[in-house]
Amino acid sequence: MANSRVSGFYRLSVEERLNLIAKESNLSEEERKLLVGLTPFPIKTSNSMIENNIGLMPIPVGIATNFKINGKDRFIPMATEEASVVAAASNMARTAYKLGGFFTSQSGSIMRGQIQVVDIPDPYAAMARLYEKKTELLELCNAKDPTLVSLGGGAIDIEMYVLKTTNQSMLIMHLLVDTKDAMGANAVNTMAEAVAPLVESITSGRVVLRIISNLADRRLVRARAVFSTDELGGPEVVKDIINAYEFADFDPYRAATHNKGIMNGISAVVLATGNDTRAVEAGAHAYAAGTGRYRSLTRWEINKDGNLVGTIELPMAVGIIGGATKSHPTARVALKILDINTAEELAGCIAAIGLAQNLGALRALASEGIQKGHMALHARNLAMMAGANEKDIDRIVEQAIREKDVRYDRILELTKQLQAGVPNGN
Repeated sequence: MANSRVSGFYRLSVEERLNLIAKESNLSEEERKLLVGLTPFPIKTSNSMIENNIGLMPIPVGIATNFKINGKDRFIPMATEEASVVAAASNMARTAYKLGGFFTSQSGSIMRGQIQVVDIPDPYAAMARLYEKKTELLELCNAKDPTLVSLGGGAIDIEMYVLKTTNQSMLIMHLLVDTKDAMGANAVNTMAEAVAPLVESITSGRVVLRIISNLADRRLVRARAVFSTDELGGPEVVKDIINAYEFADFDPYRAATHNKGIMNGISAVVLATGNDTRAVEAGAHAYAAGTGRYRSLTRWEINKDGNLVGTIELPMAVGIIGGATKSHPTARVALKILDINTAEELAGCIAAIGLAQNLGALRALASEGIQKGHMALHARNLAMMAGANEKDIDRIVEQAIREKDVRYDRILELTKQLQAGVPNGN
């Protein structure tokens, strides 16, 4: 069983990190080569994934450490270009580790397909007629995906309402489909399209849209964790973390950035595992506005022991079968590193990352400010842009941070000085 508590993981070389993860996750030599780019991503594969393909854009993949989720240690792959995201999640997971780590739960794996019916003379009577034919409608849907049905999934129910717009009244039918370990877009869309002619026949109306909804409110994931107040910096820091959270929960301008920080972590894992980042992001932000005001996706409290308790709840439509989760070779390796068996386990890991990521940002904002953690990584990027040798980058970063002058012109000057043999960049 893997131990995700790896002291000084960030200090290891790329090769040392890869060796550790490969050993813990039992990666093959081919999988190792794939992760470091020695085995190129097949252009034939990418050409089959999108239209007009001309090439690839690699995104760095990092490993978040220190995560214990429902009693099991996990290494979590994150694909992101944003500095400090992986470090922040790992650091906050470390503060929760000794207090039990993260605990998760899910509401199920049901997705909604929406069928829009217009030009109905009697929408409420049409709704009643559709309910009367529910069994026939569901049977028609399930005939389109016998494999899903054999796995215990498929269309299970319908819901309807009359939507009164500025110009008309339209009938909206929701097809509820248990998609199990798949994200489910293809299955739901296929069922919605298949049943549309029957819906038109029953209602005497006209079906316009028939498509999945990304507001997956029947597929919620929740995560909670307790974080040591002492390790976060003491009661005053925790008090200001609560203050920062309350600001986000009541102010949409702050909430937008607050939730963006959560999605920094969530989207990185969604992308690494070949899932749909746009679908997850759309669902999360819609859910954040579900009360009529855009609010925080997280909640922060202080428990009876004086420690910080965080919770998160949001829709999480992700899968481990179908789509890029299987066609993308790096996504397959990421899922192997995660060591999960179900889409629900994956959703729990993603929610835990989002909670840890949020706390990392709140702690930085409530104490030293967000820029301090960003600046060291930003300085490294600037040093690379300036053409610094790899052996000189750490010295350049240390000097720039010491001077509190992390600007490209200063980084370039330090780089040129070192290349010219000026001691210590002075």
